[in-house]
Parts: sequence; structure tokens; C-alpha cells
Amino acid sequence: MRPSPAPHLLFAVTTDLCYDQRMQRICGSLAAAGYHVTLVGWQRPVSPPLTPQPYQQHRLRGWFQHGKAFYVEFNLRLLFYLLRQRAAAWCAIDLDTALPVWLRARLGGQPLVYDAHELFTEVPEVVARPAVQRVWRWVERFIVPRARLAYTVGPALARVFEQRYGRPFAVVRNVSRLRDEQLPPAPTAAPPGGYILYQGALNMGRGLEALLDAMPLVAGRLVVCGEGDLSADLRARAERLGLLASGQVEFRGYVLPKALREVTRQASLGIMLLENIGLSYYYSLANKFFDYVHAGIPQVLIDFPEYRALNEQFDVAELVPDLRPATLAAALNRLLRDEPARYHYLAENCRRARPQLSWQHEEKVLVGLYDKLLNQHRP
Repeated sequence: MRPSPAPHLLFAVTTDLCYDQRMQRICGSLAAAGYHVTLVGWQRPVSPPLTPQPYQQHRLRGWFQHGKAFYVEFNLRLLFYLLRQRAAAWCAIDLDTALPVWLRARLGGQPLVYDAHELFTEVPEVVARPAVQRVWRWVERFIVPRARLAYTVGPALARVFEQRYGRPFAVVRNVSRLRDEQLPPAPTAAPPGGYILYQGALNMGRGLEALLDAMPLVAGRLVVCGEGDLSADLRARAERLGLLASGQVEFRGYVLPKALREVTRQASLGIMLLENIGLSYYYSLANKFFDYVHAGIPQVLIDFPEYRALNEQFDVAELVPDLRPATLAAALNRLLRDEPARYHYLAENCRRARPQLSWQHEEKVLVGLYDKLLNQHRP
């Protein structure tokens, strides 16, 4: 008897596939578990060549890169692409891919999966535009009840979805993979040649304006890895503050995941700041929290529920109650200069937390969800 072919799973995102570490982990783990996986994304003008992965990758191309025209074009091109594909299950990553993925699943009679990387209707860019928010809330009300499997990145967001729709939401946290390399012993104080690292999108609500305003008061320099809607504004702000000329702030642009891991290991501190402008940010659980832990570096964090809960368990960060420049500068200087024993303690705790906060635990949950959905049996 010939063995049945591996079930095909197709995932759709609007992101650049080279930089989407969560999707690289998800698709890589499912491919390793025996699934045939395809990840579909968007070709940007600055997109580097695709990096080799243990799953298939496909980039859609088009004329528009942002705004309403982009979403219309992306959804149409995605639908035409999906109509030519076959899969055992179709997975929409966030609401901006959901309608064409739902339609393809409906036409083929296969299950729809909804992976909510965020509470899309509550991100700052949507909250600030009520008419746009109403549209996305309609999409959410249409899609979420129709998904056979739904999961998100953290317990708090899962509870929000469950309260809204009365259906279960699983949790697959956006945790870093534990790698074989050993970290050096925790330093007794912040390394003098290190830097504060921000990694991630340069978008509204990330607290980056306040961070730049705080930097003249900080005994250290800042390295920013990433781009976004505020890239030009933030560079201009840093220039006005004299931070670029002095070398106290450096913008490195997009950095591929492998190189970013090395940049993170060389940092003294990580930073993760968000503004309370929408439930998506307030209940977020960003991957950079785990990236900093795996690099063994303490971090300065906004005091939001998910981060507070993890820090109460592992004590790897200094929490700040607000984003006033004086508040941020005091927290950063405390770890960089004023209290070396506190820095050493947090760095030690990062090393203890790494094995527990690892993707190897999360991928078991992930594979179990898809096995149950498709009734796969594994020894």
C-alpha cells in the first residue's frame, strides 16, 4: 500500500518573507513534522532574495506598497494565486489576508485557519481611523466564527477573542528557538562597549519618539534595527536632537534574522516600549521580549499585562510605568551605569529563563493543533 502524501498547508501573509521570524518558525516546524508547507507573501521594492527554507515560498508582485490600493491589489492577486493551488488547510495570517483565504477554503471545502499575530482591529493605525476600523471589525466578525482552528500569540489576546466570539482560541507564543550555542557568563555590569537595542517596526505607538527624546539624558548609545511608517520622521527627530551627529543613535535599517541575532548578542540592553492606544498593543506579547532573553541581555519594558506576568515569573527586565523621557532615562541609566548588581542579576535570570521560554515547547502545541485539525496520528 502506497503511503498517503503529506497534507499541504498554505499560509498567506502581507509581510516580507525574509524578515518574518514567526512565520519562519511556524512553517519550519510544520515542515519538520511532515507537512508540505507553502508560505505566500509580498514582493517589496527593497526585498532581498529569498533565504533557503525547508518549505516552499512564493512572493506576489504588484504596483502598490501601502494604503487602500495595496490591500485591494494584494487581496485580488492572492485570490487569483490561491485559485490555482491545492491544500488540505488554508491559513490566513491576520485579517488583511483573511477574505481570499476564506473564499478559497470555502470553494474547496477545506478548513480555514486563522492565526492572529495581533488584534488587527485595535492596532493604532486602525484605531485612529474610525471608518477603517468599522470595515476591519466587519471582516473580523465574518472570519473568526468561520475558522475551524484559531490561535494567537498570547493568553491575553486569546481571552479577548474568546469573549468577543464565544469560541476557543489556542495560544502559540512568538518565542525564540533555543539554539545550541552557549552564552558566556553573565557580566558583572553592563559592558562598556555595548549599546541599547531596539529591533522591530518603526511605526506609530512604539514609544520611539519618547525614546529618542530620552537619549540626551542616557549614558549610552542606541542602535535601531528595522523600518516602518515613521522611518523618515524618526531620523529627522534624531538629527534635530543632535543624536546622529554625535553617534549616540544609529539606524541600521532592515537586518536579516541571522544577522539580527548577532546584533542582539552584542547589545548591553534591549528595549520594548508601546503606547496604550489600542487593545492590540496593550495585550501584546512581542517576539523581541524573547529575543532579548535568548541573547542574555536585560531589557527595559513597558508595564503592560503580558510583560508584567512574565517578568514576575522570570525577572529579566526593568518595567517602566510611562514613556516620559525622564522615566526612560532613569530606567536605562539604572542598568547601564548606576546599579551594576541589578544588571548582573537580570542577565543571570535571562540565562536561567532561556530553556523554559523556547520555541521547542511552542512548536509541540502548534503541531498538535494541526494534527488534530487534520486527524494526523503520530507515534
